[in-house]
Amino acid sequence: MKATYRAMQVTTPGKLELVERQTPEPGVGEVLIEVEACGICGADVSDIEAADPSLQPPRVPGHEVVGRIVALGEGVSAIWKLGQRVGVGRFGGYCSECIQCRQGRFQLCESKPVVGASCDGGYAEMMLARGTGLVSIPDDLGSEEAAPILCAGIATFNALKKSGAEAGDLVAILGIGGLGHMALQYARKMGFKVAAVGRGQNIAEDALKLGAHFYIDSTAEDAAARLKSMGWAQAIVTTVGNAEAVSALMPGLAPRGRLVLLGAGKDPLPVSAGQLVGGERSVLGSITGTPYENERTLDFSVLAGVRPRIETMPLEKAFEAYQRMKSADVRFRMVLTMKEPADAH
Repeated sequence: MKATYRAMQVTTPGKLELVERQTPEPGVGEVLIEVEACGICGADVSDIEAADPSLQPPRVPGHEVVGRIVALGEGVSAIWKLGQRVGVGRFGGYCSECIQCRQGRFQLCESKPVVGASCDGGYAEMMLARGTGLVSIPDDLGSEEAAPILCAGIATFNALKKSGAEAGDLVAILGIGGLGHMALQYARKMGFKVAAVGRGQNIAEDALKLGAHFYIDSTAEDAAARLKSMGWAQAIVTTVGNAEAVSALMPGLAPRGRLVLLGAGKDPLPVSAGQLVGGERSVLGSITGTPYENERTLDFSVLAGVRPRIETMPLEKAFEAYQRMKSADVRFRMVLTMKEPADAH
């Protein structure tokens, strides 16, 4: 094992700096992972732009991490072995002691580490992780393609499972980006009639190839009216944080239908109480999930042939890759790889 490793850290809010760090030893309940790939997610924006400059050492972002265990701390479950390929998502473990954990709601743990925010993440060659946050990676998935499934994949997969829709029901996906392109694939493979709702025609062809039966351009027609004319959407899964766009789609939701929110915007969501009460409609939020649910998502992805559409860039170009993600100049997920450049030394 190398004595040092490379990492991209947020030395100044909004900027990433390539540094060399001492390789740490895992503590009780921790493992040390040699990172192979790390996805770049929209949630990384808050971690990078609003980073605490007083943190020493500065924080390393990244929460779609895949790599191999190279050291085990005391107290780690025997199911984890040296050399095993594992992943870590946004929530890096749980305490097993709080009320939420005692009820089995591990994703709602009151003291969970938020990878890339409250603890260092995967924009690095090495990373410490709690054993309770580890996810086993199937052999049929490459590290680069598995990485985005640990966040974008599980978020959309779980949202669809919570939607209440059944096979054959019309389900609308609002927002065809890093999350939406996964939601379309899962929705199609789950047997739903899938409507993709986006802005403009530039994404229409991609949406249909990814699994949508219909594409609705919200800039050219009333998307809610279109859904209503098709027999209403039993579920709407929204991946965008634009409260106005989400609210505008509500009239297309079927009685007893569910609006599932994945995009966490800052603005209040205006929803008519009459729509909720009169049609017994509901609105719910959904976050990622537990490590076990993440493994189910990975297994389903292998079974159904669902894969993220990715572009890869080396670790040292993380800031360039991050800026491209931020400006939506990628289709559809950007993934960092940790292979050292030929001229590194």
